[in-house]
Amino acid sequence: MDKLGFKIEIFVVNGNPQGLRLVEKSNWIGLGIVCPRGTYPQAKKREEFSGSGVYILIGDDGGNVPTLYVGESVQIRSRLDSHHTNKDFWQQVIVFTTNGTQLNKAQVKYLESRLIDLAVKAGRSNLHNDVIKSKTSLSEVDQTVLEGYLREALSLLPILGVPFFEPENLSDNISENHYILKGKEWDARGREENMGFTILKGSIARLKERHSMKKGAPSFYNLRQKLIADNTLQKTEEGYIFSRDMHFNSSSAAAAICCGGAANGPAQWKDRSGNSLRDNRKKAVDE
Repeated sequence: MDKLGFKIEIFVVNGNPQGLRLVEKSNWIGLGIVCPRGTYPQAKKREEFSGSGVYILIGDDGGNVPTLYVGESVQIRSRLDSHHTNKDFWQQVIVFTTNGTQLNKAQVKYLESRLIDLAVKAGRSNLHNDVIKSKTSLSEVDQTVLEGYLREALSLLPILGVPFFEPENLSDNISENHYILKGKEWDARGREENMGFTILKGSIARLKERHSMKKGAPSFYNLRQKLIADNTLQKTEEGYIFSRDMHFNSSSAAAAICCGGAANGPAQWKDRSGNSLRDNRKKAVDE
């Protein structure tokens, strides 16, 4: 079934588009709050921070993917006070609460667990949570209601610049969206997505990076070392095998990790007909 359109209202509280924003959606009981860290000490005084809900701390250190932390509380303000003092990585928080009856402890813990599950499965962020929490036991009716609430909240996140809880929903037609990067020491499969490029699980990256990579492409070199350290790239005799699908900001970043050095992704990724990603992009805009 095709997704239906919807309307949202964003109230820019202090007239600053990058400042505190309150987000409401048609026919939804929820309320979204987008708050930059620098604004929080003043914003926390507002009534919207006094209720219960779930929240997402978002940090971006310029790496390939953002760092996220998902939490819950029946008193959002007190929990965020603690994070403002003790957690250094984040620059923005998004809170989901309600406009009416407040969510209880079991409900916010269920939503927290579901968001953590989705972030892990999507694999598009570094999740800062130490423990993957199990879902609270709720009745079938309560779970159905909360899944509806969550569905509406998730639909807002990409609009708010946080598309990290759902995998890209693109066609599985391998001839249209899938590309190959093959060399003497690497053999990778990937697909272009709406916001980057994903290398598919089972792809093989070069075992040893080029000598020039550390100096000539330090950001890609550091990312590759990080993927090795967190076991996304697993060492074998053939090369480093991707243990999961891995999202990258660009096709060139994805190609560099596989080749072990700087790479021209649009030229080097090719579909099964031998057409490069760049050729297919040009064809798409010329049609």
